[in-house]
Amino acid sequence: MIIDTHLHTMEGSDDSHLPLERAVARAKELGMDGLCITDHDTLKLAPMAQELTDRYGFLILVGVEILTYQGDLLVYGVDSIPSHKMHAPELARLVREMGGVSAAAHPFRDNGRGMGDVMRLCPFMDGAEIFNGSTKPHHNRQAVDMAEELSLATLGGSDSHWEDRLGLFATRFDGPIRSMGDLVQAIRDRATSPVTYDSKSGLWVSPEIPSREIPMREAIA
Repeated sequence: MIIDTHLHTMEGSDDSHLPLERAVARAKELGMDGLCITDHDTLKLAPMAQELTDRYGFLILVGVEILTYQGDLLVYGVDSIPSHKMHAPELARLVREMGGVSAAAHPFRDNGRGMGDVMRLCPFMDGAEIFNGSTKPHHNRQAVDMAEELSLATLGGSDSHWEDRLGLFATRFDGPIRSMGDLVQAIRDRATSPVTYDSKSGLWVSPEIPSREIPMREAIA
């Protein structure tokens, strides 16, 4: 199954220009099997997930992207989130205690929202978003390497705030996903892999892993 595990909607994120209805329509066009909404620091849409699934005839799950002191953490399978900002290792532990899973979002993005090497200090974190649609290729490369080092579940997400970003990356799940519980278990089992939409073939394929070599202009910047 193909599910975008990181996107933002106008209904839940102030910085998004993507109405949920349009996200669903585009996801269907691309042959996705579902969407997991991860609006910023809110589970606002979570109580409506089943209603939305029924309305659109399309799987809608709701997680959340939480900003910690060290960067963003994608969280799945919890009913509530802390009312105060936390350190990433502390939040990952809390999520595990609540029965959910967490994954580092765009971990090497250089805008203050990537966890980077702090991932090594998060033994309770289950996954890493190694392909993010709004992240530089060499930063995705670093995420690939770190996820391999830590034996984490690997995710792909468009990080869409606009309709045309859907399809850049998503996550393939090895088994059927019918609920948030299924998604959580699949991440725990490491039964995931990132994919990207190939417009020429109309198929979801494994993304090409960027070279480890960083262009000189980016190394100097």
